[in-house]
Amino acid sequence: MVIAGEFGSGQVLWSLLWFFLFFLWLWLIITIFADIIRSDMSGWAKAGWAVVIIIIPILGALIYLIFNGNKMSDRAAAASRQQDEAFQQYVRQAAGGTSTADQLARLAELHDAGSISDAEYESAKAKALDG
Repeated sequence: MVIAGEFGSGQVLWSLLWFFLFFLWLWLIITIFADIIRSDMSGWAKAGWAVVIIIIPILGALIYLIFNGNKMSDRAAAASRQQDEAFQQYVRQAAGGTSTADQLARLAELHDAGSISDAEYESAKAKALDG
């Protein structure tokens, strides 16, 4: 009970702050390493950045963010787009990949059955013809 008496609410808050900052630091380092791996640098440059970040972590991370921080979001967005396109292609392949003619025939059936309005039909038809 002596330990519980000495460990006040201020100490708990301080410990939680340090715990949060530690995981924030880990997230930053993992993000930087992921960016190093996905970048178009040579293997030696990637190895150099990895060594700098491992040997002098805080300074290395700050230097990397200063020199490559603006490109990090571009690479992350490109990777996200590529992953989304791969997923969309997989979904189309798994769904059977309907052709434009099949889509138009299905739209005509829905329109004739009264399931969609004229405006919805025209909009979906234009979308099917464009893409």
